[in-house]
Amino acid sequence: MSAPFRFPRFFVTSPAPCPYLAGKTERKVFTELSGNNANELNDALGRIGFRRSQSVAYRPSCADCTACVSVRVCAGEFKPSGSQKRTIRRNADLVVTACKPWATEEQYALLRSYLGARHPDGGMADMDEQDFADMVEQTPVDSYMIEYREPTTDGSRGRLVGCCLTDRQGDGLSMIYSFFDAAHPLREGLGTFIIADHIRRASKAGLPYVYLGYWIEGSARMAYKARFRPLEKLGPEGWTRCEPVASDRIAAMFEIA
Repeated sequence: MSAPFRFPRFFVTSPAPCPYLAGKTERKVFTELSGNNANELNDALGRIGFRRSQSVAYRPSCADCTACVSVRVCAGEFKPSGSQKRTIRRNADLVVTACKPWATEEQYALLRSYLGARHPDGGMADMDEQDFADMVEQTPVDSYMIEYREPTTDGSRGRLVGCCLTDRQGDGLSMIYSFFDAAHPLREGLGTFIIADHIRRASKAGLPYVYLGYWIEGSARMAYKARFRPLEKLGPEGWTRCEPVASDRIAAMFEIA
């Protein structure tokens, strides 16, 4: 009798400069997601802090640093703050559609605009259209491109103002990558709205969590994640609630506008 699926083989990347902490190096452990059990493997690895990129699941494995912490929002218990409520109301008219993971020119144009406004020197700044298509379409698991469009009076497809590549896992939604019109004069807080919408969707579907990826305490780039409560973090004792810390004061200063 053969085993139901082959135990995955794990590999480690070579050290490289850390994109978040100056003077640090990063290293990742990763494995391939493939075959009929890719969803199950992705679910299991997601619960222990792995993230997906195309057909690879990875997590930090740095020799001298444990700053990157996996975090997830408890969807059913989420209560938006006052500013989050205003953002939700401001963008409640957006038409939201869960699309098959198929890249379009319109999505890519929005991504280029977003990267130019928010991350001009980031690791994705040189991403071309083929790279983007690979990111979206090369998925062996249940994935969707969630589109956020402005409403129209005639029922036609409105202007695309936000997107999120999202995996549906057994216990929640995993936000792989989101991007939006960062310069829209009337749509302040689109990033916040996209996360809040995922929390609503997860709660409605009976899924307990929304996975937000990694968080580094004190990092301004990741401070927004601490604004979504209740938040759980993964540590040596498993998943535990995040208690209010000094970084929350930093989080209050930054909106995902």
